[in-house]
Amino acid sequence: MVFDNNAVFPTTASINDGMDLTLGGIGVRDLLTEYGSPLYVFDEVTLRAMCRQFVGEFASLYPKSKVLYASKAFVNSAIVELVTEEGLGMDVVSAGEVAIAKAGGADPANLYFHGNNKTPEELDYSLDEGVGRFVVDSFHELDLLNDKARARGMNQDVLLRLSPSVDPHTHVMTTTGILDSKFGFSIETGDAATAIRQALAASNLNLIGIHFHLGSPIFELEPYSIAVDAILTYLAPFKDEGLILEEFSPGGGFAIGYLRDRLPPSVGAYAEAITTAMKARCADLGFGEPTLVIEPGRSIVGRAGVALYTVGAIKDIPTVRKYVSLDGGMGDNIRPALYDAAYEAVVANRMDEPPAEVVTLAGKYCESGDVLVKDVKLPHIESGDIIAIPASGAYAPSMASVYNLNPRPAMVMVNDGEARLIRRRETFADMMLQDVV
Repeated sequence: MVFDNNAVFPTTASINDGMDLTLGGIGVRDLLTEYGSPLYVFDEVTLRAMCRQFVGEFASLYPKSKVLYASKAFVNSAIVELVTEEGLGMDVVSAGEVAIAKAGGADPANLYFHGNNKTPEELDYSLDEGVGRFVVDSFHELDLLNDKARARGMNQDVLLRLSPSVDPHTHVMTTTGILDSKFGFSIETGDAATAIRQALAASNLNLIGIHFHLGSPIFELEPYSIAVDAILTYLAPFKDEGLILEEFSPGGGFAIGYLRDRLPPSVGAYAEAITTAMKARCADLGFGEPTLVIEPGRSIVGRAGVALYTVGAIKDIPTVRKYVSLDGGMGDNIRPALYDAAYEAVVANRMDEPPAEVVTLAGKYCESGDVLVKDVKLPHIESGDIIAIPASGAYAPSMASVYNLNPRPAMVMVNDGEARLIRRRETFADMMLQDVV
């Protein structure tokens, strides 16, 4: 049976003769039998294809492009190994992400350390590990990093994160480039100018570039064009003060399709908008050709991941709502509760059946807000059915918790009919490892 996944499921998604959803050539029933439920499934073909698409599309329009994987979307050793093999560097936001990047084989020189409040311990660790770039986000960090670099007798390359006050028209909780944000040096307040001058004067910092990030997920192209133009125009006067723009980073935030009726622009469209604006302004303002640094995370891993759940209790409230409870929920995907995030869902063990009723897919956690998909039209559901929620590879697993002391799910990577465990299911013993009696 042909499965039209509409760019929401992984590219290998299909339906087998038993009418089960298959991922990477393996039926969901077989996956749950071997690895248990709930389960996160990552498709290697989709992951690699997205890495290659970002590298190829941007390089074709602007050869001096560098692609970093934004590891906060989701990272573990297997993901690090894959993105490194595909030639990507990494955007990290904690010493823990630095450690995992190193364990997975990433070159520390290809790491860019972001964050609005890097601790002294994180800076020490990352400097000693040879992290290539620090994206400085505060005056506190400017002073601290310069002192630590001086103490080591080294000069550290840095970028400054500026806030351009451009609204990307995404969720208020994931908008980062406006004035009222904890991130970045604001242009409006004058902090950006002060930070640039302070970084240029720092004894042990090399200011090699400027970074900004508007938010995520961004479905529109215009905010990128506006912000690129605005930031470069703002930077022009600083050339006379010694600013040499070796690198320029508009961040990431590229959207993915969570719902089949709301799909994002293509990677090529994002690349066209960003590179066109950048080339035009750099040429006009005499900035030459700085390296363009982009940071896709969600758009690399999001579509590649599918969450599988098993149906348990069903509660029907006539004329109100029918709750279908799953064996996971906000502990493995807090995005719906946190951001009102919307997802598709399918009954993965009966893919041939048409929609028959409207249900709400609820989790098992002790919170009324623990709902994964509200009011979705699905075939008639029974206990034991398998529910698949696509586009679950980004932020769902990385923000997972052990709330109610429920173990976090296992994760597998599938490819051409084979599956390998990339994270085992958490155990009760795991959750007590840090307890001290």
